[in-house]
Amino acid sequence: MKKTCYIVGSGDFTRRDLTISHDDFIIAADGGYRYLQKIGIKPSLLVGDFDSLDFVPEGIEIFRYPSEKDDTDMGLAIEKGFDLGYTDFAIYAGSGSRADHFFANLQLLMRYSERGLKIKMVCPENNVYVLTKGEITLKQEKGTVFSVFSLTDTSENVTIKNAKYNLNGASISSRCPLGVSNEFMDENVVISVGEGVILIFEYLSPDYK
Repeated sequence: MKKTCYIVGSGDFTRRDLTISHDDFIIAADGGYRYLQKIGIKPSLLVGDFDSLDFVPEGIEIFRYPSEKDDTDMGLAIEKGFDLGYTDFAIYAGSGSRADHFFANLQLLMRYSERGLKIKMVCPENNVYVLTKGEITLKQEKGTVFSVFSLTDTSENVTIKNAKYNLNGASISSRCPLGVSNEFMDENVVISVGEGVILIFEYLSPDYK
């Protein structure tokens, strides 16, 4: 059984929870190769147009694309992992000073969540999840606050349990930040959605970072 596909981009990098087992697969998306090189991890393959990485590494499988294309390097990397049969993804260095690139990666999370992938983005200050018709549990020992938003026009039957502000089968809109800045009231918070796609930000405690 295939385990996790790790993808490292060119944004702000943290190596938190980046523990690779022999069943995992790791893809460098263009400049993400530099981060992996610095921490001594050799990726399984490299994908990109090389606008961030100004050299072509040797001894690694490479998929090179033109700079003028209809998808991002991150999107192409996720598609490669998907084609290889992985369904559990962890995205690193997907956020940073370019808010437009971060938003593009959130769109990718939504695209592939709707295609059935379990996918999260690991950022220096938080973890980001996108959930389609499913359930996720956040653990208090690493979390401080969390926020829940609708990415689709509306998300139906949204439930939040064990939080300061619970929901029970609610409808939330992409135009109303109802779910911003919630707090844990138990060791685990359980979040689920029946219809639609929700975006979850999990901000981490200083001790966990």
